[in-house]
Amino acid sequence: MPSSVQRKRIRKSPADRRAEIVDAAATVALTEGLECITLRRIGEELDVRPGLISHYFPAVEDLVGEAFGTAASAEIDRLVPTDRPDGTPLQHLARFFAHATGEAYDDISRLWINARHLSRYRPVLRDRVGAQEEAWRGRLEGLIREGVARGEFRTDDPYVTTIQILVVIDGLGAHANTDTSNRPPAVMRMAVAVAERELGLPSGMLTRLAGELGTGPVGAPAAADEDLPAAGQPANPT
Repeated sequence: MPSSVQRKRIRKSPADRRAEIVDAAATVALTEGLECITLRRIGEELDVRPGLISHYFPAVEDLVGEAFGTAASAEIDRLVPTDRPDGTPLQHLARFFAHATGEAYDDISRLWINARHLSRYRPVLRDRVGAQEEAWRGRLEGLIREGVARGEFRTDDPYVTTIQILVVIDGLGAHANTDTSNRPPAVMRMAVAVAERELGLPSGMLTRLAGELGTGPVGAPAAADEDLPAAGQPANPT
């Protein structure tokens, strides 16, 4: 008689199972939208019954908030990591712009559009969006303050400068769902231009450096360029 072989399920710890559920929900959020996060949908993604998902998240709204928070936190950790052992603040800021612009950034831009819209009706998600916005401001402001302390940036108010940069990035990202192929280059680099102006950097410096760092590993130093300041030197000495 033919023998049947049952697939052996691996029993995971509660912490591992919960993390797996959140990661799956974050993937669905990025690829399909936060509205698509349901107990059934995540159960299908993990090949488990919806009841298992509800065991960890009795309220689906909590899972939606966790999914957004996980995706958004992964984004900020990639763009502005807390541990920056190599490179200067100028190089890290250029790297930030290299990864925070263009089509590669559209998925996360769509997620933010989605989350901000839904947060109007969903208190749990609204709180999470606010927390992630605060984390963004704090992380980027910290990088700018470090650059000011090292003489690479010049600004009277790093907090205001941070908000100006993020507002422009958010404004450009708001069009992630529309065709921007005809957008003039000057518009595409508005966020970079604001950063250069507000931080006392020569026009085009971040664009050139971002081009060099755009495909490199995290924290990779820039290639030598006589137009770029050395580490610890003022960006535009007078």
